[in-house]
Amino acid sequence: MEVQLRDPKEVMKLSRLGSFHQSKLSFLRSFLREFKNWKYKRDLLELDENGFGIVVYSFRKKKRIYSLICFANKITDQERSDRVIATKWDAAFTLFDGIPTKQDIERLKKNVPKQEVGRMSYKELTLSRANKSVRIFNYVAECLSNGQQPDKNKLAKVGYLYRTTAVYGSGKFGLADRFRIKNREEIYGPFRLEMMLVYLVRQFTFDQVNHIAKSKNPKKAVSLDPEISRNLGIGNSTGLGMAPFIVNHPLLLNNWIMAREVALKKIRQIKKINQSDVDLIINCLKSSQKNIENWNTESDYQLSKINHLKKDLDLLIQYFLTRFDYKKEFSYNDLYIWARKSLGSECLEFMVSVIMEPYEKIVSPLIKTMSADEDMYFTIPINKTISDLRNILELNYTDILKIDFTQKENNQNFWFISKNKEEPRLANRFKDNGSELEQPLAIARDICQLYQRISNEKNSLTIGKFLMNNNDLRHVIRRSFITEKFPYAEIQDNTIGSKLMPIDMLRLKLSFFGAVKFDPRSDKWLRICMFQGAPLPNELKTTNDHWVYNLIN
Repeated sequence: MEVQLRDPKEVMKLSRLGSFHQSKLSFLRSFLREFKNWKYKRDLLELDENGFGIVVYSFRKKKRIYSLICFANKITDQERSDRVIATKWDAAFTLFDGIPTKQDIERLKKNVPKQEVGRMSYKELTLSRANKSVRIFNYVAECLSNGQQPDKNKLAKVGYLYRTTAVYGSGKFGLADRFRIKNREEIYGPFRLEMMLVYLVRQFTFDQVNHIAKSKNPKKAVSLDPEISRNLGIGNSTGLGMAPFIVNHPLLLNNWIMAREVALKKIRQIKKINQSDVDLIINCLKSSQKNIENWNTESDYQLSKINHLKKDLDLLIQYFLTRFDYKKEFSYNDLYIWARKSLGSECLEFMVSVIMEPYEKIVSPLIKTMSADEDMYFTIPINKTISDLRNILELNYTDILKIDFTQKENNQNFWFISKNKEEPRLANRFKDNGSELEQPLAIARDICQLYQRISNEKNSLTIGKFLMNNNDLRHVIRRSFITEKFPYAEIQDNTIGSKLMPIDMLRLKLSFFGAVKFDPRSDKWLRICMFQGAPLPNELKTTNDHWVYNLIN
């Protein structure tokens, strides 16, 4: 039976993209699968009684070694901030290519805590910093120092001891350029080194809190229970700086979404289903109910989505238990047709993630398709004609071409770069100054402008000649021809309208990272948790890949 890929005009709406969940395709999970057989070691722990100092961890396989160097610093409560403009953090980290020498550590000690103001070298691959969740961190340290384990329910409300505020790579601040390492097989998946850094930072948080507790009360202190550690992740605060990424990298966006859509298509085409595979899916769905119960947020927007997810998840589980016949041919396709009619987007996309769980042979080959060489498709085909361009626009941008940008609500916002930190921001065009500095992120508006502009041109006019007088639309002409080959390259929505929810753009990207428990703090920034429930480094070899659905108490 032939199943079609889902229509980009359906999938690429922001409300749908903002309902995506982690899956086997997510970068942190593919990282753990790749590195499960590497040798993990804590190479150095030099912390004082307050937990300040240096810690080094490593992953090794044959001659390849990656080392995380951690610098724990003393700062005041007034200096602690999750904002990107902060200048001091509780801890700073860099992932080092190989084994750092004493000279390397001394050099990095002077630079890594400074982050953007410091200077890295080609030996450093990624850079990050993080702050304690002070109340929870101190609570855990106090409990352990008194010989007691912390209350799991109290920890579940936060889910982490530290949260990162940025993770940098690919040549920033002197870090190694991507071209130096891109052909290494173990890091071929997107953001794999960034995932390694965050995962090892998680272990640092446990080692630091254990060390502080032991220093406080050497005779009575206990170490944090491995089960409790496992159910803690790393938090992250993410704002608008992430949103333009998915607009500015259309080919990469296509490859991420395409991998997911191909996985869904292939699963729907499975003719004969094993009962053990269905049992695994049902177990994941049931286990995730507890995780969703512990998904805490004060955002009315997110609470509404969570409540709909809970209700729909009950329906989905009931369908599997009473109506799903795994002996019938192509039952997954029947499941999807039912779910599309019966479930909201939040639960439908959750289901798409969960049904991948048994199918390593389908998912694994797709991981290597999720990177992109964007330079290959950057050149505009100048010999093509206006007729070719018009056909692409009418086929691939149907819904966008219906938007009336003469209406105030469709043109309300503009994206700009803040002067103080060079970070993307969003402002109201009719209330705020600076719209003349607008960034080219209003793709829907510019596509409509392009379509209007070519309406009076001859069909035979070449794109090269059209560009001579219309260079201001070069960016969307390039994008249009990219969508000809890559159907999921474009968000099929208005990124400057009054109904825009920027956190949908953030959540899309973070779902592919593998984040869970999205907690919007406004419509422009949110907190998340990564690696919650993940095996500890010394458990990687013996833990199955479905840990993310384990009950997190």
